[in-house]
Amino acid sequence: MSDLRNAGPAGSNLLFATEASTRIASGELRAQDLVADCLARIRARDPRIGAWVSIDEAHALEQARTLDRELERAGPRSALHGIPVGIKDVLDTCDFPTAHGSSIYKGDRPARDSACVTALRRAGAVILGKTATTEFASPWPIGVRNPHDLTRTPGVSSSGSAAAVADFMVPLAIGTQTGGSIIRPATYCGIYGIKASLDGLDRGGIRHLRPSLDTLGLFARSLDDLALMRSAMTGTGNDTRAATAPPRIGVCRTADWLRARKETKRAFGIAEVRLLDAGAELLAIELPRCFDAAMETFTVITAWEGALALERELRDHAATMNPWLREFAAKIATLDSARYEAAKHHAAECRAQLAPVFAQVDVLITPASAGEASQNLTGLEDQSFCPLWTMMHGPALTLPAFTGPHAMPMGLQVVGPVGSDARLIELAGWIDRALSPTPIEIA
Repeated sequence: MSDLRNAGPAGSNLLFATEASTRIASGELRAQDLVADCLARIRARDPRIGAWVSIDEAHALEQARTLDRELERAGPRSALHGIPVGIKDVLDTCDFPTAHGSSIYKGDRPARDSACVTALRRAGAVILGKTATTEFASPWPIGVRNPHDLTRTPGVSSSGSAAAVADFMVPLAIGTQTGGSIIRPATYCGIYGIKASLDGLDRGGIRHLRPSLDTLGLFARSLDDLALMRSAMTGTGNDTRAATAPPRIGVCRTADWLRARKETKRAFGIAEVRLLDAGAELLAIELPRCFDAAMETFTVITAWEGALALERELRDHAATMNPWLREFAAKIATLDSARYEAAKHHAAECRAQLAPVFAQVDVLITPASAGEASQNLTGLEDQSFCPLWTMMHGPALTLPAFTGPHAMPMGLQVVGPVGSDARLIELAGWIDRALSPTPIEIA
């Protein structure tokens, strides 16, 4: 996997958020200097990567200077005091445009922040700018490039957030996931990503929301940084070293296993061996039969709730939307409320039947993607291994555990029961240490 540290201007932007937070609190580092280093990296690297859609350098530096003055007067507001964060451009920000990746909303300035952005500001974060998203977070890519290989995709739809963190442009970023839009970009870009439980992070004030599926998530270059960001946003503790006893781990290949490429199958086998050697109890998990039709159910829920969320845009602007959204609009006519209600009932049944599985194990491990990031920058990518877990409403986290045959990052996905977000971070810490030294090279 490429070492991006020396790919452009390097300064305090190379620090983990936890390191930067400690240095800012002690007075060793000013927030304005950290922001300036991030901005220098963006100027040098982003013209080739395309991770950002809205940056206001003067405003970012003024936020940082204000926070530096507050630090001098009263000490740090929280552990995120002065830490720059990237915001996916489907989340409203009162001081930056929110275009949702669409020409329909180009230049639109919301009157208020989404609740998650408010939480970040309250925690003392610097809102550095808006990161690139596909149109209305759909799976159709927009040409953002993977920092490790500019010919490859960084994953969709939180493309910019993942690429910006991986390239040291910003230490932390926030995104959303309907299918795999946190887990897959984090995996492809070689960073840590967590998709929260459905309501694990406040979804208030997000337009175009699919209420049964759309979930917030976080990106960072270390598990400690993920824990720091989540803790600052929720006010709850997250200790990546709290799990000392070997966990009970369910090995769940899912029906998508047939689509896994050779490198994924080999990496998953290596992970099993390493976890066993570290003392974990592994149990092979076959999902109940009701999961056989889970992806069809996911598709129905996505289409119905997406149609409601984008009703006006699809009615008035369908001709200007990307090919996937235009095809999506045509499919909506084949659905009705009865089919949607049946799909919701089936999804609830799957969640109910998953609960006894988590009575046997602490977490599940499953692949995070079918393989390495592809060189498909303009078409749909493989959606395997993520949508099911979004529909289950529990947290999922990806660890950058492997390097594939083309020297690209590959991840291992760790899944927990609904509401176990903090516990998942603890157990992921144990798994991450057991897999070290990482990344494991896959020939």
